[in-house]
Amino acid sequence: MTPAEPTAAEIRRWQQYLADEQAEAAVYRDLASRRSGEEREILLALAEAEGRHEAHWRELLGDRVGTARRGAVRTRVLGFLARRFGSVFVLALAQSAEARSPYEADVDATDAMAADERIHEEVVRGLAARGRKRLSGTFRAAVFGVNDGLVSNLALVLGVGATGIPATAVLFTGLAGLLAGALSMGAGEYVSVRSQRELLEASTPSPQAHTALPHLDLEANELALVYRARGMSPAEAHAHAEDMLRQVNVATGALDLAENRAADDIDADEHEAVGTGLSAAISSFCFFASGALLPVLPYLFGMSGAAAIILASVLVGLALLATGAIVGLLSGAPPLRRALRQLFIGYAAAAITYVLGLLFGASLS
Repeated sequence: MTPAEPTAAEIRRWQQYLADEQAEAAVYRDLASRRSGEEREILLALAEAEGRHEAHWRELLGDRVGTARRGAVRTRVLGFLARRFGSVFVLALAQSAEARSPYEADVDATDAMAADERIHEEVVRGLAARGRKRLSGTFRAAVFGVNDGLVSNLALVLGVGATGIPATAVLFTGLAGLLAGALSMGAGEYVSVRSQRELLEASTPSPQAHTALPHLDLEANELALVYRARGMSPAEAHAHAEDMLRQVNVATGALDLAENRAADDIDADEHEAVGTGLSAAISSFCFFASGALLPVLPYLFGMSGAAAIILASVLVGLALLATGAIVGLLSGAPPLRRALRQLFIGYAAAAITYVLGLLFGASLS
């Protein structure tokens, strides 16, 4: 029995899948061209896997491949970004793209292809996580800073402006709020990050501890107390301590008490993820100031009254949508949902202070 002739709709769908696979493979190759070492090898392997999927659709199409189609718009945008930036943002977008694969619901795609796409999502997630970890300290300060600047100064400007005071008074109030908030954010972030790093460093075993090993009393075996303090049972700690001491005569200088940590192990990467106090403080100051400047802009250009309030709200709303979308992209979540959530929270806070300003203005008049 000869197989049924594919319909025109099926052929178009297969051709689009073929174009998408070609575009995705190109994205991974472009990303690989901006990487080296293990990351480059992983990205090239992903491109090779997309090539296998491309071969499947070519086989189904046979001589119906037709003229080359363009990949989906999101894949072409991803390719454009990969060729020019190759950053964690592109990997986060690629992760989202892999998560939207239609193969599980398509009878013409094999189970292996659907499984591949699931695994590709996890591989890209792992690659993106490396970049997220490098960004996390400074990026956290930047996002919090700009969001706080937008919301707090919009709320301040709207609340004060609603009382009916002159526009110049609103302007200077907004500028004072910008400066005070930026300095407070920078100082607070510096103290916070420095404190966190100091706590991590205090939990890291001393690199000089191994020099005491040749002089330990094996009968007292105080080394076992070190391992018990890190979560081992008394028997495990005693056995491990004896084993370590037996090695002293072989390689005293190479021993490191940190190489066998318990469940509360402190990895050096955590220090990197926290970031540095100075970079976090500078990021907080600059981003808070840039966010807090937007609500003040209409008053800087001489506007007043309802027109200034509306324009300030629109500017802040657009910025809130942008920051929410960026956070969504980096976290691999739907950017629109994160953007709308950011907008709702910011506008809700500003609306409360605006209403309070109207009430105070009415009571003063």
